[in-house]
Amino acid sequence: MHKITLGNQILHASDGEKLSEVLLRAGLFVAHPCAGRGVCKKCTVLVNGKQELSCQYRVHENITVILSEQANIESVTGGAFAEKQTDNICLALDIGTTTLALAVVSLDEHKIQQVITRTNPQTAFGADVISRIAYCCDNGVQPLFDVLIKEINRMIAQLHVPTVNRMYVAGNTTMLHLFLNTDCTAMGVHPYTPTFLASQCVKAEKLGINGVAEIITLPNISAFVGADLVAGLNLVAEPADGKYSLLVDLGTNAEVILFSNTSILCTAAAAGPCFEGANISQGMPATAGAITAFSLDNGIPKTQTVGNAPAKGICGTGLIDIIAELLKHEIIDESGYMEDDCFEVAPDVFLEQADVRQFQLAKSAVFSAVTALLKQKNIRPSDVETLYISGGFSAKINIENAVFCGLLPAELKDKCAVLHNSSLLGTVHYACEQNDLDEIVNKSIYTDLATDPVFSQMFIENMIFPEV
Repeated sequence: MHKITLGNQILHASDGEKLSEVLLRAGLFVAHPCAGRGVCKKCTVLVNGKQELSCQYRVHENITVILSEQANIESVTGGAFAEKQTDNICLALDIGTTTLALAVVSLDEHKIQQVITRTNPQTAFGADVISRIAYCCDNGVQPLFDVLIKEINRMIAQLHVPTVNRMYVAGNTTMLHLFLNTDCTAMGVHPYTPTFLASQCVKAEKLGINGVAEIITLPNISAFVGADLVAGLNLVAEPADGKYSLLVDLGTNAEVILFSNTSILCTAAAAGPCFEGANISQGMPATAGAITAFSLDNGIPKTQTVGNAPAKGICGTGLIDIIAELLKHEIIDESGYMEDDCFEVAPDVFLEQADVRQFQLAKSAVFSAVTALLKQKNIRPSDVETLYISGGFSAKINIENAVFCGLLPAELKDKCAVLHNSSLLGTVHYACEQNDLDEIVNKSIYTDLATDPVFSQMFIENMIFPEV
């Protein structure tokens, strides 16, 4: 056994054990977006004063370790807040792949009393649902369940509220399986079969959750369109007769829903975690120092960051702005090529050629999914009443830049409405109104674009950036 010193804490490791595994066992959750393959370079720690990747470093001696500072994600919830604090409350929880958001809901005013957000500790097992399902295949659900419940209990304790009767929970289908300690591995292979889709009602003590009597999860539509999208649909208004609206969720996974007052067509776009910064070389979530906005002023880079802190990396909205600005100034051409291998957007923060390629894949997936659903319904953009944009960074997205770089259709630019955290807000709405969510699920049809040859062709074509 070898001794690992972290400040005042002493850990022990077997000879040859990965440092990341030791840290996980101790409840120290270093993010591993690439699921421990050693390619994202984002789990860097100091070992005896030298930078090492915790997922690759094997312990063969006594060492001293210093972890990188773990900051919480800044997330704009949106929605109205209650004017008075009352005891007639419940809790609403959104389990995002990257972010957890927990709200205290006033059942008297039907509004939020307070809300807190935290990073989902399961990022230690991978950035997306596929990597977490893969981890479950090898190690079971328990490790991911345990870290999630511990964090939720810490969040509930920080609210300082009396025990509540109910907590309503939304999230994608995989996240809800992990939350309920339920096997999700069948969703990792064709035909992608969830253990459950319907709403679940369980006693909180069965899950080890404190301060709550009963847990109710919102229903899911399919393996890849979950309760978070049901909550979003519960939040928005139905379009007028003969009209359609779109809901595009730009989270770690990208889902697209085309809906009218009689039908709902939905799909998942394989955008990957690009918009959360996970597969961008200096990408990062919206924590202190993340670039959220970017422009070139007479060739001089201008940035805005979370907390106005010195720039440390690039989050989703910043990435969209950077790509758009470099296209406008012909630093990136229509094919995505940069003459130089990288561009310095801030001191020691660079956009690399590989990052542009990752963005092209993501933006083409979203744009092609939107246009494919419109084609399936034989709908023209003029028939779309509203394009709702939701997701962790939607509050700060520059719509004009998103259209300019080909993420969203130009015909819908003036029809965009930002929802912020539609999953949490839709869950709050359900907690207060108790409307029938099964009506949404029963009207919904999931379409698998992976088998759609029209989508495949559009995906290739939309990799190219729009003409400047």
